[in-house]
Amino acid sequence: MSVKKMNSPQWKKFQPPTAQDPAILSFHQSSSSNNSSSVTTSTVPTTTSTTTGVREKGFIDKRQHSYGFIQCCDKDSRLFFHFSEYSGNVDSMQIGEPVEFSVSNDRRTGKPIAVAVARLDQTALVPEVISDERFVGTVIQEAKPAKGKNGTVPGNQDGFGRVTYEHSGECFFLPYALEDILEPNVKIKTGDQVMFYISTDPQSGTIHARSLELVIPPSQRYQGVVCSMKESFGFIERADVVREIFFHYSEFRGNVNELHLGDDVEFSIQMRNNKEVAVEIEKLPEGTVIFEDIAIDKVTGKILKTLKGPNNRRQSDPLGGKIIYETPKGTMELPWGDKDQDRLQRATNITLSEESFVKSGELRETGVIASLKEGYGFIQCAERDARMFFHFSEFMDPSYTPKCGEEVTFTVMQDPSSTNRMVATRIKVLPQGSVAFLTIHPSMYIGTIDKEPATHKNQNKAKDTESGNIVFDYEGTIQHITYSVKDVKDPKSMPRYGDKVEFQIGELKNNGKKVAVSVRVVIRNIMGRCQGFVATLKDNYGFIENSDHDREVFFHFSSFDGNAADLDLGDEVEYTLARKSSKLSAENIRKLSKGTVAPEEVLWDRGMLQGKILRPMRIVDPEQDDYCGLVQVGEEDDNNAETYPYGITSLADKRDFLQKGDVVKFQLAKVKATGALRAVNLAAQRKYIRAKVDSVKGQFGFLNYEVEEGKKLFFHMTEVHDSAQISPGNEVEFVVVQNQRNGKYSACSLRKITETQRPERLISRLKSLSDENAPRIVVERQPRGPDSTKGFNTPRTPWKPPS
Repeated sequence: MSVKKMNSPQWKKFQPPTAQDPAILSFHQSSSSNNSSSVTTSTVPTTTSTTTGVREKGFIDKRQHSYGFIQCCDKDSRLFFHFSEYSGNVDSMQIGEPVEFSVSNDRRTGKPIAVAVARLDQTALVPEVISDERFVGTVIQEAKPAKGKNGTVPGNQDGFGRVTYEHSGECFFLPYALEDILEPNVKIKTGDQVMFYISTDPQSGTIHARSLELVIPPSQRYQGVVCSMKESFGFIERADVVREIFFHYSEFRGNVNELHLGDDVEFSIQMRNNKEVAVEIEKLPEGTVIFEDIAIDKVTGKILKTLKGPNNRRQSDPLGGKIIYETPKGTMELPWGDKDQDRLQRATNITLSEESFVKSGELRETGVIASLKEGYGFIQCAERDARMFFHFSEFMDPSYTPKCGEEVTFTVMQDPSSTNRMVATRIKVLPQGSVAFLTIHPSMYIGTIDKEPATHKNQNKAKDTESGNIVFDYEGTIQHITYSVKDVKDPKSMPRYGDKVEFQIGELKNNGKKVAVSVRVVIRNIMGRCQGFVATLKDNYGFIENSDHDREVFFHFSSFDGNAADLDLGDEVEYTLARKSSKLSAENIRKLSKGTVAPEEVLWDRGMLQGKILRPMRIVDPEQDDYCGLVQVGEEDDNNAETYPYGITSLADKRDFLQKGDVVKFQLAKVKATGALRAVNLAAQRKYIRAKVDSVKGQFGFLNYEVEEGKKLFFHMTEVHDSAQISPGNEVEFVVVQNQRNGKYSACSLRKITETQRPERLISRLKSLSDENAPRIVVERQPRGPDSTKGFNTPRTPWKPPS
């Protein structure tokens, strides 16, 4: 049926049904209250309140033992009804049969229910008729959800929206619900233009708007240039007005990673939170957006007025600046600013002329870019001892991207945002080699290396300790001057401690300090080679006992010419002394063959002597002043007893930990070069203890032996002889020693004497299990299934709840 051919008065003057419009509903409720009460007295149970006289139609949707639910035809609701309200035979009631009923409210819950339910003929309910033609109208009232949180209608609101449209010169109003919107995700608001069909209910004659679809008018497109980009949003410089517009990255049609600053774009504008935002953004070819028509000729002028007014604030006028320049017709004045989209003639492409620095006498400084961050950086000044802050926007070439190490010239000004900070402005890049931090004197000087510079950075030490030191004679007085690794001419021939060097003196411009530059080795210190013995080895460093056995020298494993893992206690080495800090250290270490350093001759005629330790070596007791140890002949306290010095090479076991008072046996030897007597083959006569290893944790472990109550004895893997592999349960023999500084006990001189055994804690548990008198668990009955068999023979099936 075509709607256009109908002349029904309901189409021309639409009257919404009584139960739909809130205003009409209130009127009918007040006018028919008397009739309603008379209807409900005979049909409504005691649990219901007064009903309306309006009869509605629907279908039986669900039935239970004593109640059911009716699906309404005229509205999207589902009403409860009790079988006592059904006028026909309840046993013959079927789901889907048409019924007629009245609506009332439950007295207890207040919810709407169906009462006075009567069966209708199957042909009584005919589906609604939809128009063939689509109409266009305007929304004058938004549709709302009809049901509240408790399922009731809030107040007198029916939830319907209203659409108005014009037909044959007359204006009609049609209701619609949220379910009538084709796209549920699209929000239709008041004032929106929509397309819809018209439906007619054959029973009641009411009409509705169905299948609403939003009519989107073609939006106006604008152009601009991307001028700012943040993490998830940015701004576009519009080409039509002097204004920027916000946009979110999600509005860009394409890969946002391909969108860059300065790109030409096209967009539409929407209002969100009463603000204009750019949407439906598309990228345009480069050069599409044109802001201005620029003249060919360049003109030289003078800034008469800047963009910033008093208090350093930017003026609201987009062309607040003024420039004057000379022409054949006289002096001309032009405005200038950051932007111009209003076709006003102005000055543009303004660049700073370097002639202004000369004419104004502006003080220019030089430096090197030391570090760069996001949008700013720091310049190491050549003329002052400072690092100057700068913004990338201060480069005279705005498109230039700075790099670390570049040489620049700049002007120092006070930071407008901070009164106690200076910043670099008007920055220009200089050719490499233009900036000099030093004023180098041409005279050459000869000196001796007193301290070598550090070759690696040490954050715990001051910068002065990283520099080397040269001693030289200047006009009859001894002078000291510092130098660094970068001041050496040939990095492959680094000067060493004691070398004669040639250098020049450079004076720093920023603070006037003098340093040695162009340092070159003249004569190597050949006589500076020393010899000694490896006395101590730690994780990455150690100590060397000199050939005179009277002091030790520190060394780092990196100074050894070879694999440091090949070094062992007592090894003979050759090295040079270097002063890289306040103390000397060994450098250029290389291993020598045994018997090269300070050869000794054992006095066999004196035999094996007995004695005790009077003073241990300094590696045992670091608090003492003397390095070498002292042993006396005889075990008694005798001030006149013979004493002899000993060192690391004197020990029969280089890992032995001799302490004061230890009883030892030793021999005497004479140093061939000096004839001095020393104790050699020194061995402690201690009582060895046996115990089992309790645990091993990396480079240390614990023995199942207690010197102090409740504490197992600690040992380090370096104390194990022959690099034997030790694991828990091994039996070892060892000597207990006490640290002189902290008083703690530990095991040294460990020797593995048995193969792997079970740890004591496991052995004690096994003993308890084998004890016949100990409590034990006995199995009385083996597990069985429900059918007295092993396992589960009955197949498992999913549980189904009873219907």
